[in-house]
Amino acid sequence: MRLGSWLREAIAGKPSPRQGTPEQEAPDQPKVTLGVTLQFHECLEVAGTSTFAKDGVAALADRKGLGERGYFEGPARLQREPENPVDPRAVAVLVEGQKVGCLPSYAAKDLPLPAGAGEPVRYQLHVLRDQKLLAKAYVWLGAGDPEWAHTKENPPALTSRERINSSHTEKSAMVREALQGGGERAQQFKRGMVDGVHYLELIEPIKQLKREGRLEEALVLCYKAIEGAEGDAGRGMPAPAYTEQAAIIHRKLSQKEEEIAVLRRWLARCPKAQRAGSSIAERLSKLEAK
Repeated sequence: MRLGSWLREAIAGKPSPRQGTPEQEAPDQPKVTLGVTLQFHECLEVAGTSTFAKDGVAALADRKGLGERGYFEGPARLQREPENPVDPRAVAVLVEGQKVGCLPSYAAKDLPLPAGAGEPVRYQLHVLRDQKLLAKAYVWLGAGDPEWAHTKENPPALTSRERINSSHTEKSAMVREALQGGGERAQQFKRGMVDGVHYLELIEPIKQLKREGRLEEALVLCYKAIEGAEGDAGRGMPAPAYTEQAAIIHRKLSQKEEEIAVLRRWLARCPKAQRAGSSIAERLSKLEAK
């Protein structure tokens, strides 16, 4: 089986298209007349949904009858929190008067929202009940209809497996986009491909196989990735991460000679000026000293 076919079977994810959602004004939340103008014309992830605001998020999910995998979109309100003990410039996100998180600090500090003033925004919540409540929430701060990064049908990654799939999908999309774009960038990505797969696409599958204890299979992908990294580097330094992963697996399999060989392989292809002090050289030195 070619690597591309194996990889598609080993790990899969699905993209999250951007779709608009009609904005509605809540009757009980009139707009502030203090000249507040939001400067962040984008969708921002709400902070604290699984930490300091988790109780509020859980209560909201219960009120809205969100099941095992639930979705809610509705009006929310931004409220400056000068009494916040951690950050007096914090901006709380309130839904039905209850705090369900805060804006990220980088956005909150420069938001022209005076203390005591509020601003209505659109709010989106995704939840998953998996032993504990997992949640991600977003607010739309731009003008016009929201352009959510996720929808009810295409929710954000919440579990560890979903995050792995999402990361893999994003890297694969980046590779395919580069190849389709043509030019020098496409040629560069082609140099890093083996059996139709770019070495960057092998990061998550290698990690997953290691977590499952399938070390021999992970090792096969490591060497495919090493080959791709060498092709991408040309006369420069190949990405060392895959060599390090292969060495770790050889160590777990008690394969000292193979571990030494893969470390020497990287050093042989690395420019002399970059060998000394590298993590690969240090690992090899300790190994050979035993």
